[in-house]
Amino acid sequence: MPTYMDRHDGVDASEAEVAALHSLDVEVQERHGVEYLGYWFDPVEHSVFCFVDAPDKERAEAVHAEAHGQVANRIIAVEGRSVADFLGPLPAEPDSDANGGSAFRSILFTDIVDSTKLTQRLGDHGAMELLHTHDRIVRAALGATGGSEVKHTGDGIMASFESVPSSVDCAVHVQQQLTEHGRDAEHPIVVRIGISAGEPVTEHNDLFGAAVQLAARACARAEPGSIFVSVEARELCDATHLQFEPRGPFELKGFDEPVSLFEVAWRASA
Repeated sequence: MPTYMDRHDGVDASEAEVAALHSLDVEVQERHGVEYLGYWFDPVEHSVFCFVDAPDKERAEAVHAEAHGQVANRIIAVEGRSVADFLGPLPAEPDSDANGGSAFRSILFTDIVDSTKLTQRLGDHGAMELLHTHDRIVRAALGATGGSEVKHTGDGIMASFESVPSSVDCAVHVQQQLTEHGRDAEHPIVVRIGISAGEPVTEHNDLFGAAVQLAARACARAEPGSIFVSVEARELCDATHLQFEPRGPFELKGFDEPVSLFEVAWRASA
């Protein structure tokens, strides 16, 4: 059965109120042959994104219409069951935040291109100086956009955000700052960046799960100097100034079906 993601804009409600609306959807969904998998609420952007298995868009929308009348502004098909992998079941209690804004994250990876060759050419000391410059630029961008560093990966940084648009803004800022640094640098730093969105598993101050894996795979697929994002991350940026170009689909390790990605036109965003 196809999986869809819908978007509700201009939502003036609390997390508890949004959870209650979702519970109403669940109460009537069986009559329409659909299953609402979960949702993400962004109180800053006043947007709600619902994820649903349905035979078609019309029956998914019919559930909202019957349950509470809050019909989505937009609904799209998403890749296979990737969104379902990100989301756990939503508890019936409306005061639970298991699928609210606090659990949903945007995951970002940076990766310095040809880091091994840089070490061979510049030596350990020279390569570490470049790495420190990369780290300083990325961490400054994280601080400016509300991101949190999860860990250092050796030749890059993994970070998380509560806002998907903020994560893409961070990636754009990183690429712009590295480009500016490279104009006068003897050894320019070139990075790939990958971004995905979902509900990762938190354990021992680290993040795991399909959302993390997809962000890492998107980073690995990105061209030097580019930013690749997942379909879900691109859709969650739909109301922003950002521009995207479709790429793929790609065969990615750990994913049963080919995955489409989008490249951020970050140079146009300067």
